[in-house]
Amino acid sequence: MITLPRLYAIIDAESFEVERLLEFAIQLHRGGCRLMQYRNKSGNTREMLSQARELRRVLDKSVRLIMNDRADLAVAAQLGGVHLGQDDLSPEGARKVIGLDLWLGVSTHNPEQVEAANQSPADYIAIGPAFETSSKTGHDPVVGLEGVRRARELTVKPLVAIGGITRANCRSVIDAGADCVAVISDLSRDPSKSAEEFLRLLG
Repeated sequence: MITLPRLYAIIDAESFEVERLLEFAIQLHRGGCRLMQYRNKSGNTREMLSQARELRRVLDKSVRLIMNDRADLAVAAQLGGVHLGQDDLSPEGARKVIGLDLWLGVSTHNPEQVEAANQSPADYIAIGPAFETSSKTGHDPVVGLEGVRRARELTVKPLVAIGGITRANCRSVIDAGADCVAVISDLSRDPSKSAEEFLRLLG
């Protein structure tokens, strides 16, 4: 079973120019972040592959970089894994693409999905949104801390809480049973300092 660091930074490519995207990732690393996900919901395949390769090039090898949605691009860019949504390739299909060494994560939004992910070849399970979030439009209903606790009861796999997580509430989801918190918005300003503060709060 894999061991997740406490902080999982989501790098949303739609929020940055390419140069700023790379600098943002470098600053997160300087702040102590060792797990990052590259997310690009609007780019074409060539753009995503190029950006993913650039991120892999500028980041230290101690950083595990995860590709959102695209198992094929995770392999092509030599990243450390892929993270799937409910409407993406199945975990079983993704595992065939990425092999056994890369990490495989799955997003879930209710107990039934957690149970299904628990029976799948996923290495870790994400549950959310934990709180209201502005980073994703049309998201599933907020699960709250009770949803995190319920997910913890349903799996022994590493659990990531995502959605509306800030420095003000991050400790509460860890106390509710999450092993790790995924953060987007609250890392955007002064990412190095913000990552340091998250890691200090998460212990």
